[in-house]
This record gives sequence, C-alpha cells and structure tokens, in this order.
Amino acid sequence: MPDSNQTHRDENRSTLLGRREVLLAGAGLLVAPLLTSAVAHADTVATDRAVDQKPFPARAFGNTKADRPLGPLQIERRAVGPNDVLLDVLYCGICHSDIHQVRDEWSSWGPTQYPCVPGHEIIGRVQAVGSAVIKFKVGDIGGVGCMVDSCRKCDNCRADREQNCVETPTFTYNSPDKHRTAPVTYGGYSDKMVVAEHFVIRIPPGADLAATAPLLCAGITTFSPMQHWKLSGGQRVGVIGLGGLGHMAVRLAAARMADVTVFTTSPGKLEDAKRLGANEAVLSNDDAAMKRLANQFDLLISTVPQAYPMQPFINALKLDGTLVNVGAMEELRGVAGINLVYGRKGIAGSMIGGIAETQEAIDYCVARNIKADIELVRADQINQAYDRVVKKDVRYRFVIDMASLKSA
Repeated sequence: MPDSNQTHRDENRSTLLGRREVLLAGAGLLVAPLLTSAVAHADTVATDRAVDQKPFPARAFGNTKADRPLGPLQIERRAVGPNDVLLDVLYCGICHSDIHQVRDEWSSWGPTQYPCVPGHEIIGRVQAVGSAVIKFKVGDIGGVGCMVDSCRKCDNCRADREQNCVETPTFTYNSPDKHRTAPVTYGGYSDKMVVAEHFVIRIPPGADLAATAPLLCAGITTFSPMQHWKLSGGQRVGVIGLGGLGHMAVRLAAARMADVTVFTTSPGKLEDAKRLGANEAVLSNDDAAMKRLANQFDLLISTVPQAYPMQPFINALKLDGTLVNVGAMEELRGVAGINLVYGRKGIAGSMIGGIAETQEAIDYCVARNIKADIELVRADQINQAYDRVVKKDVRYRFVIDMASLKSA
C-alpha cells in the first residue's frame, strides 16, 4: 500500500514549491546569464551593486511622543548588505494602524517606542542592490508591506507564512531592529529604505504606483482570508466597514463574482459601496435590515479598526459561516456562545499574508486593474490626514507623495 504520510508530505511540498514559484517568477531571467556567461553577467550587473556602502542618514516624518504631531526627522538607515535592496521611496499609504501606533493606542500589547516613523504601504524605485541580489536591478520598482524580516527557519516561515513567524516577524516599524542601526525599525514615511530582498515585492510594469501602495496592507489583508476560506462565485460575503480595508475587500470579492453586501454606519457610503462593486449596502444600525439578513452569509470580513458588538453579525452568518476579523486588535465584544455552537458558526482572525501570497495579491490586482481609491497628500498634510481618517473623512486611502518630504 502507498505511504499516505509520504503522499501528504509530497503534496505539501508541491504546494510550497508552487507558492515559491510565484515569489521567484521573473528571477530566472536574471539568473539565466549566470548559466551561460558568468563574465558577461558580472559586467552587466556591476553598476547595479552597492559598493562599500555605510550606514547613512535619511529624511523621515514621525513623532517623538504620543501627544505630539508628526514632523520632519532625520534617521539612520543601515548599510546595504549582500542580500539587501535600497529603495528610493516614492509613495507610502496611510493606514489606520499608523495612527494607532504613533498615538500609542496599542500600549496594552504593543507599546510604541519613540521616535516613531510609521508607514507600511511603500512603493519605491531600486537605487542599489547587494552583491547577492537576483530579483531586482537598479531602476526596478519594489514594494514593502507590513514586515521586513522573520526568522525564516520555523515551520511557519518555511511554509511561506512569515507573518505568523513563531519568533515574531520584524514589522516595518516599531519592531526591534535586528541590525541595531536603531532601537526599532523605521517605516516608509522616509525618503530611503534598506530592506532584505526576500521582503521586497516586485511591482509589475504598468501599475498605477500611488494607487498600488495600499495593496501592500489593505489589499493583502483582505485578499488572504478570501483565499483561505476559498471565496468563490455565487457565495454571499459581507464586508463590515467601508474604509481603506473595506473598499479593497469589496473590489476583491466582486472580482471573484461573489454576492457582496456592505455593512456601514455611514449613510453617505451606501451608494459608493455599489459603485465599488457591492450588490447591496445596508446600515448596520438598521435593526430591520439586520434581521432581514439573518442566516444569509457564507463569509463576513470585519475591517472595522475598533471593537464593536458582533452578535448582530454572527446572526447574519448561515450554518457553518465564518466571521473573519482583520481590523480590531483589542478584546472582541458581545458574542453569545450559544449562537456559535447552535449554527456551528465561527469567529476567526487573519493578519496580512506571507511574502509569496502578497506577491500573488499584487500580481492578481495589477492584472485586473484592481487598485485603491486614493487621495494624494504632501508630507506636511499628514497630521490633517490622520484627523480626517479618524473622522471617516477619506475616500478611501490617503497616500503620501514622498517627493514632498524634501520641502517638509
């Protein structure tokens, strides 16, 4: 009889290889010259390599205390190592997580260390590469999302789920800096970044760069649960909250031909939800509408960045349905256990995606012209943009033009 365990291992290995092929696609074109002419390859890439680079100063925008506004800072970036890419940052999205972090609103579980330079929706042009880099050359466009390193050795990392690294991934900002250039990592509100090649995403030619930046957080955060729970055409999905994450969830679910309903507390967003691709939009504080939608949904994706009473949405799940929380980081509220067990309903969480899946999400979106609705702002407008995000006064993502940092 065949060894079922071996078969399972072979299937897992095949799956992992498939994911890594996504990540390494295109790298073969860069490696091919090595197989045919090492000398020619060396001549070609010599000007692309960072030579004798040392730690260097960079312009940034951040804050030094929770109650202070963001302003210009000077930070130090590490030297470009053999496996590193130096990015000239072009655009960086503003995520609600940036606001939570700079204001130390997650102090109970993730206290902020200052100075804090946020930003994890980063698009940049490659300015230099280390001697061992094969995926990028000078002039290419790269993206950086919510993490810049992990242990790369644990089972989760080896399964291309670096975001679930058992030793905790190194997040793009406010994580201990393994290179000890600074106490913590500094994010994309900066003119330069040095990032390990493995954690830089290839941005396909023709992408709208400013509108692609939010895909590196808002896009992958909503793409990943749709992949995991296998959302497909004909299924009914609800998107709770219509902000930066929510509007991406609507577009991604509509692209899968799912039946999409948006739940919002903002009457002004009802028609906008339909423009984005929703089949229906309802006010979640409309009790009659919520009762009408009971037992209807295969999947609910909650993008709201704060905790709220979830029971009305649990009621909206059909048998075996799942509510996936991607927004609220604090203790969840108001769920009766009996309503979960009676319908075998589930509450789950999901956090961004691994590097291979993030590359998959970017390629998927660019190929289908799926991008964020953005409002481009200057660096000196970041504080006002933060206030507008909190007031829900943005449609639907602010993106900073980092060229403006020079005059901030």
